[in-house]
Amino acid sequence: MASGLFALLDDIAAIAKVAAASVDDVGTMAASALDDTAAAAVKASTKAAGVVVDDAAVTPRYVVGFTADRELPIVAKIARGSLKNKLVILLPGALALSWLLPALITPLLMAGGAFLCFEGAEKLWEKLNPHDDDAGEDGAMSAAEREKTMVAGAIRTDLILSAEIMAIALGTVEQEPLLEKAAALIAVALGITVMVYGAVALIVKADDLGVRLARQSNGAVAALGRALVQGMPGFLVVLGWVGLAAMLWVGGHIVIDGLHKFGVDAPHDLLHGAMHLVENGGGVAVWLAEAGGAGLFGLALGALIVLALHAVLRKGH
Repeated sequence: MASGLFALLDDIAAIAKVAAASVDDVGTMAASALDDTAAAAVKASTKAAGVVVDDAAVTPRYVVGFTADRELPIVAKIARGSLKNKLVILLPGALALSWLLPALITPLLMAGGAFLCFEGAEKLWEKLNPHDDDAGEDGAMSAAEREKTMVAGAIRTDLILSAEIMAIALGTVEQEPLLEKAAALIAVALGITVMVYGAVALIVKADDLGVRLARQSNGAVAALGRALVQGMPGFLVVLGWVGLAAMLWVGGHIVIDGLHKFGVDAPHDLLHGAMHLVENGGGVAVWLAEAGGAGLFGLALGALIVLALHAVLRKGH
């Protein structure tokens, strides 16, 4: 889980020497580097999938209550803020940390995984025990002030989720050469931002598209439009549950892997034992055992953190 852009000058000097010796070798090395970088970026993005789903599930709520003509501009503002979070704040910090204190990467990654578990457990509690939010302050704001406040809040939330994504990506490309690690992180930052906020834009405009289609004279097209309008609320609910499950799965998996690296093998061994029990059922069964086991561990860990924090808060009062 290490990366260091500050060693890039040495790499450039080495590449220059190779270039002086053989142009063909440089071409071969460049192609290989691009392939390795692409593979590392795909691997890192796959690992971060749980946080990506949660990001896509969380963001649409920030455009609820605004007029249709402001929905896409708000999503665009949040997307620009997300890119700034990843490329301007988190990427340099991650590279500097991995260069100066690489031993801290695993503990920090575990802390991020524990936070995912906590957030997942807390969201599960809120879903099972819903309460009304106080919207009094929102009602006193102008539309422009409310938009500014909501965008700022979305970007702050994105900073946490983006930090988790970048930490997971950094941990995934630990063994890659320095230049490829930096390139992979940039590719992950750009690719995931486009994917998440492209999906969010489609989600928030799906009901408008459904209304337009429902007004068409073609019966099949109109039926599709009505299905979109009627189905989007349920889809958002399902997406929220999928995001919650993904958070617990990814968070639990990160903590289990981290504990294993520090010599605490019991959770890792139990998880892999469960996977071996169902391996005759095929890849899907093994994946379900891995995701389910990691998710249950994440839920248990998150519940413990929630209980501990509530106990601390009660003592503080």
